[in-house]
Amino acid sequence: MRLGILTTHPIQYQVPWFRLLARQPGVDLEVLYCMLPDAAQQGSGFGVSFEWDVPLLSGYTYRVLENRARVPSVTTFFGCDTPEIYGILRQEPWDAFIVNGWVAKSCLQLLAACRLRGVPCLVRGESNALRPRAAWKRGVHRLLLRQYVAFLAIGSQNRAFYLANGVAPERIFAAPYCVENERFAFDGRSLLTARPFTFLFSGKLIPKKRPMDVLKALAWLRAQAPDLAVGLVVAGDGELRPDCEAFGAAEGLPVRFTGFLNQSQIGQAYREADCLVLPSDNGETWGLVVNEGMASGMPAIVSDQVGCHPDLIVAGETGWTFGCGDVEGLGKRMLQMAEDPEQAFRMGQAAARLVNEGYHYRRVVEGTVAALRYLGLSV
Repeated sequence: MRLGILTTHPIQYQVPWFRLLARQPGVDLEVLYCMLPDAAQQGSGFGVSFEWDVPLLSGYTYRVLENRARVPSVTTFFGCDTPEIYGILRQEPWDAFIVNGWVAKSCLQLLAACRLRGVPCLVRGESNALRPRAAWKRGVHRLLLRQYVAFLAIGSQNRAFYLANGVAPERIFAAPYCVENERFAFDGRSLLTARPFTFLFSGKLIPKKRPMDVLKALAWLRAQAPDLAVGLVVAGDGELRPDCEAFGAAEGLPVRFTGFLNQSQIGQAYREADCLVLPSDNGETWGLVVNEGMASGMPAIVSDQVGCHPDLIVAGETGWTFGCGDVEGLGKRMLQMAEDPEQAFRMGQAAARLVNEGYHYRRVVEGTVAALRYLGLSV
């Protein structure tokens, strides 16, 4: 069968899925990219221009569409405008298409082209049931979701979103968000009590990720337990970095800002830390840094608005949750971790087992194949 996937640009979390799916017997896969961003476009929101230092364009067939957007971008809805998709579906034979949500105009152009040509369109999006939405928006979602033939759910809250909007459960297939666990695995992790217990914040320093909450929670922790040896590494960059650095300096916090770390560098930050912290609001539709941290053998503390928390956080076993914006609640969980490094170490081992057993690209391919077979396609 000839299968197409449309996505905005090469993303390090999607490419392993493409490569594995391309090796699936009976699948002739081609990925359509709306654009290949330059360093400045790639760095939007990261606070620094960069290009990923891992190969993203090998191991599968792809083509780059002509992006006619006035201001090409991978972070705005109108930043990807590729009307040639209509001609591609009209002139070439396709058995099915998968689209990466509805985050860009190109995604809806593909959906419309599929509907016009009678090509089944499956969707793998990120929306979840945690974010409150106005009634009109819920109505729009219900109308939109009727246009897709099947759904690849990245997690339980994504599945709940589909169900709440009228999607029949038999049309939803598990294709969990995951990372290359083996790339982050760290067999050398051991219980080290001679150094400070180190927390890690990894991500863009932008409002939805609430990095200041971690710093304030650390200040609270140190006020409660001034003799406890703790530290914080902030791996990332973005618009809030000056404010975070100023707060850390004013409070005399044991925090180190690494700036942006590329894919070949970020693993070291995970290996040198003891616990990941992600305090984001409900704009964090999943939180793949949690997968990365757990794959390296760390437990995680995440807010109750982070999309992955029902799937990856088993309270007291793989980590803890806290109420988003509750700085003291976050501080208490951080204190609980730092006071018992042996328990934190065991939780990290459990977290690694969880993601290695259930959150990997083989499951994504299995879910994709199951969805295609549900449509009556031979795979």
